[in-house]
Amino acid sequence: MSAAVEVNHLSKRFRIYHERNQSLKVALMRGRRAKFDEFWALKDVDFEVPTGKTFGLVGHNGSGKSTLLKTMARILVPDRGGVEVHGKVSALLELGAGFHPELSGRDNVYLNGSILGLSRKEIDRRFDDIVGFAGLDEFIDTPVKNYSSGMYVRLGFSVAINVDPEILLIDEVLAVGDEEFQRKCMDKFHEFKEDGRTIVVVSHAMGTMRTLCDQVAWLSHGELQRIGGPNDVVDGYVEDAQTSARAQDDEQAYSREVSIEKAEVFGPSGPASPATTGQAATIRLHYAAKSPVADPVFKIGIHTVEGDYVTGPSSRVAGMDVDRTGTRGRVDIEVPRLDLLPGGYILSSAVYSADMKKAYHRPLPVRFDVAAGRSRETLGLMTLNGDWVHVTEGVAPPVLGR
Repeated sequence: MSAAVEVNHLSKRFRIYHERNQSLKVALMRGRRAKFDEFWALKDVDFEVPTGKTFGLVGHNGSGKSTLLKTMARILVPDRGGVEVHGKVSALLELGAGFHPELSGRDNVYLNGSILGLSRKEIDRRFDDIVGFAGLDEFIDTPVKNYSSGMYVRLGFSVAINVDPEILLIDEVLAVGDEEFQRKCMDKFHEFKEDGRTIVVVSHAMGTMRTLCDQVAWLSHGELQRIGGPNDVVDGYVEDAQTSARAQDDEQAYSREVSIEKAEVFGPSGPASPATTGQAATIRLHYAAKSPVADPVFKIGIHTVEGDYVTGPSSRVAGMDVDRTGTRGRVDIEVPRLDLLPGGYILSSAVYSADMKKAYHRPLPVRFDVAAGRSRETLGLMTLNGDWVHVTEGVAPPVLGR
């Protein structure tokens, strides 16, 4: 398969000035050049974006994602290596980029369209579609300086997709759109995919990256960490981010009067058996204490691997009071029937003082997987396992789904 974008050992650096000469006179009086450090935003990044595919870029803030998109859009010039782009590019990289705040939305459509390579006749022909998609008919003759951030991005995105690009570059700006607009954007993305166009998208919405993208690249501190299928790459990135965040949190001065040494989730046959949808499960916390501690509170949290919160019970809310710990012991949460659907989840845990003002310990989160079991649902996070009943007057109600 041919490549729409070829990133060839790309490196990009910026200068971070500590003191800057504001004029030639200042430079001559100082008798020295301004002091700066070199910051490499991208370091020897090398990959290809296949034609007709949707390609995602993930990574923490400052990892180089936006810099990479700007080099693809030829806004920035690489210091080493290069980028080859094969096709007409349209980019929406910054909120309101290319808009003049004093001009109306109508004038900015023509201004932005011309920047993206459309003639006035072409914009005339597409104007109604642009305004209609943005949903700004009432405000199109209002100066854009009076627009909300959502109105800005709707108009900018609408112009970008209506120039008929072969390659569409989208940064995180879509996150400011409302739910209805985001749904329209997703429909447009799928339409672009069916038309065989190439999309490169940066987003922190990991669920979207899983469902939208054919491939994902993970950047960290300007370096390419991994590239591949969306689930594998997103799983690796999310687990790394959560581990790093928890490790930083764990550096705090926890007293460790009680420490959780191990947390695990398993099925009805014991620690060697997998947790399975529809079956009994146990969540077990193994702890150690320097000396017996009175009235501790144990708490867990379960999230999806994308970071969505599922549940967070505690021993106190459940009505289990631990009068006093031993020097070693365990706390079990026995679940009669696990209603989580198959997939990967993150278990976090903590132990607090009786007044909940002091965290004795928060260990690193652990991942656990739920295997497929008896379930009548395939989408979402949990199963209801309900019985479907159809009732017709004069006919005995059959039970469906048994």
